[in-house]
Amino acid sequence: MRVLTGRLLTALVSCLILAAVFGYVAYSIGSGGIVRFDNAVISAVQGMESPALTAFMKFFTGIGSTKTVLVICVITLGFLVYYRQKAQTLLFVVVIGGTAALNTVLKLFFQRARPDTNRLIEISGYSFPSGHTMMAASLYAILAYILWCNLRHTGRTICVAAAAFMIAMICISRIYLGVHYPSDVAGGLCASAFWVIVATSVYSGYIDRKSPAAGLPR
Repeated sequence: MRVLTGRLLTALVSCLILAAVFGYVAYSIGSGGIVRFDNAVISAVQGMESPALTAFMKFFTGIGSTKTVLVICVITLGFLVYYRQKAQTLLFVVVIGGTAALNTVLKLFFQRARPDTNRLIEISGYSFPSGHTMMAASLYAILAYILWCNLRHTGRTICVAAAAFMIAMICISRIYLGVHYPSDVAGGLCASAFWVIVATSVYSGYIDRKSPAAGLPR
């Protein structure tokens, strides 16, 4: 019970911090106070532009595209259903579906225009928060979480490191390619992290109540 209470308290504090940071970023965008930060990061990232790096960044932004995400989701769901992981299947669907819905609502609410300088690819839609960032963060975070629940020791570390790398590269690629401000990426990370923490906290609480001695596997 103490472990469960401590875990929920940590999740609550984390969510409050993420919500506060997201609110600050959104407020700063509206007031124009984050312009210097955005410009400084964009200048540093796009200052490294080269044909090879552009191709590299297009590859990673492609991994975060809707088509690729759908393929990964279908494969993941196939494995979860095959191994009869009902709770984890529901968790995965809630995280991915919820992230897509949350991003749509937030974009329509803020309606921030995309950057219009040095854009290396063309894309439509609103800018804040970054949809690529939110989907990448939620997808790879929940994949790492599910694998963490089913693996041990070294495998867990590899999964977390791989997820962090993929999220970081997709985030950087959006800034490099000129389709998002750094604040779009920061807001997207906060929003997706908030949702993933909420979903995994509910899931872990359910599993603990269902089988306290069994840990978090299924």
